[in-house]
Order: sequence, then structure tokens, then C-alpha cells
Amino acid sequence: MLLFGAVGIILLALPHFIPEYHTHLLIAVLFFGYLGAAWNILGGYAGQFSFGHTAFFGVGAFTSSILQIHAGVNPWIGMVLAGITGLIVSLFIGSLCFRYGLKGPFFALAMLAIAEMLRLISIQWMSAKYPLGINIPLLEDSWLQFQFRNKVPYYYIILFMTAASLFITDALEKRKIGSYFKAIRENEDAAESLGVNAFKYKLIAMGISAFMTAMGGTFYAQYYLTLDDEAAFGVANSIEILLGPIIGGSGTVFGPLIGAGVLEFLSETSRNYLGGYSGVHLMVYGAVLIVVIMYMPDGVLGGLKSVFHRVSRRGDK
Repeated sequence: MLLFGAVGIILLALPHFIPEYHTHLLIAVLFFGYLGAAWNILGGYAGQFSFGHTAFFGVGAFTSSILQIHAGVNPWIGMVLAGITGLIVSLFIGSLCFRYGLKGPFFALAMLAIAEMLRLISIQWMSAKYPLGINIPLLEDSWLQFQFRNKVPYYYIILFMTAASLFITDALEKRKIGSYFKAIRENEDAAESLGVNAFKYKLIAMGISAFMTAMGGTFYAQYYLTLDDEAAFGVANSIEILLGPIIGGSGTVFGPLIGAGVLEFLSETSRNYLGGYSGVHLMVYGAVLIVVIMYMPDGVLGGLKSVFHRVSRRGDK
């Protein structure tokens, strides 16, 4: 508990002692840590590997942005409404997918297809309505308007959102619902034979995950104050969302955040040192990811735990 308190104090004070660029990097780590934690509830704990979570991200970003521009809805209220919209969309998609028994790679591909379908729809719609993309009007430097001249307030907002996502994940893991999610992940047929309603709990996991992801879409829109179809529904979003939990350790509370930190470090390091050579930094970035996945199949957290257990056994001997 003392360690968490110390880390919390450091994180609260940190943006006041570092350059704005580094604050932006921390925001990126926390942002993808938050989205990874949202994905982790469905993909890590419930075992339903979604390759199209950008569908909920885009729905959330578009919902709050359009409501703000055309109806004058406050972005904080818009964030909640975005989450509710993402929840409704997820329940519809989940009902269709889970009712007809889609699981494993079939569910992953179905989610990818849905996200791509939404991207194509948004391209057609935006070409007529917003050919230059959606630009959120800059009103004032205000917490009420969710707009700031510097990045520090955005840092505190995403820090709170990420901490809340980790708290929710930890709470789910310690309760009966978390055990149901894990049972479905390990063996859905066995879980159902023991009385677990797999359809119900997969739908719950998808709803929670989509609600949180859609709220993340609102944060993105307010942070950059601009939005287009690729930023909202692009496949790259889905990949970045799920890579964090996979690298850090899916099905763990802190895995998504650790994975996001590792990925951001690799991305920035390879870009800074190899960015001058076209495409080389991406090759190195991809090669490191492959090595991590090959030699740490349970993610960085799983790898560290394995090393710790080995060292402990040697110490006992």
C-alpha cells in the first residue's frame, strides 16, 4: 500500500518537472494503458479476442464530437453518452456474435469486419458532411469545456481514467464475476456444464469493455480537437489497443499499462534513432515485438513472475 501511495505522489507531481513533450508521451502511455485495460476485460479475462475494438472507440469519439458541435452538449456529458452508445452497440454486436456461437478466430474476424464496415460508412458520410474531418471548436481554457492550452490537465484526466480502469479490473478479478470470466476463457463448455451462463457473462464483459473504450474515444477527440475516419475506425487503432495487454500480460490488472509503456518506449526509441532510414524503425519495432511474444508468451508480467519463481526456488535450495 505504501508503494502505491509513493507511486501515486510521483505521478501526480511528475508533469510539473518534465518538458511538455515528455508529458505528451506519458499521456500516450496512460491513454493506451486505459484502452488496453478496457480491451483486457473482454479479451484477457473473458477470453473473447476482439480484433475490432476501434469500432467502439470510433463510435464514442463521433458521438461526443457531433453532440458537442451540433447540439451544444457539454463534452463531459458527451463522454458519458458516448460510453452508453458504445455499450448499446456492443450489446447488439455481442448478441449476434455470441448467439450464433462465434468464438476464437471467428469472433476476432467478425469484430474486424464490423470495424471496417463502420470505417467505410464513416468515409462516405464524412466525404459529404465533413470532407476536411471533424474539427471541434476551440472555446476556452476551461475544465468545464474539457479544453486546455497546455497538456497537464489532460494528463491528470487520463491518469484518473487509467487508475479507475485498473480499479475496475481489480474489483472484477476479485469477485465472482471475474471467476466466471476466467472459467469461460479456459473452457466455455466446462463452465456452462457447471452452471455458468456463458452468453450472459460474455455480453457483460463486452458491454463493460465497450463502455470504457467509447469514453476513451471522447478523450482522444477532446485532446486533439480533430477527428477523421482513419483516426476513429482505422485498423491501426485496434492493433495498438490489443498489443498493450498482449505484450504486458493479458488477463492481469497491470499488464495493459506495462505493455503500453514498453510499446511507447520501443516506438519512440526506434523512431528517434532509426527514423532517418525509411521504414527501418518499424522493422526493428516489429522484430522486438515478435521476440517478446515468442519468449514471453504470458507477456512481460508473466516473464518477470517466471524469473522471480526460478530465483526463489534456487534461493530455497
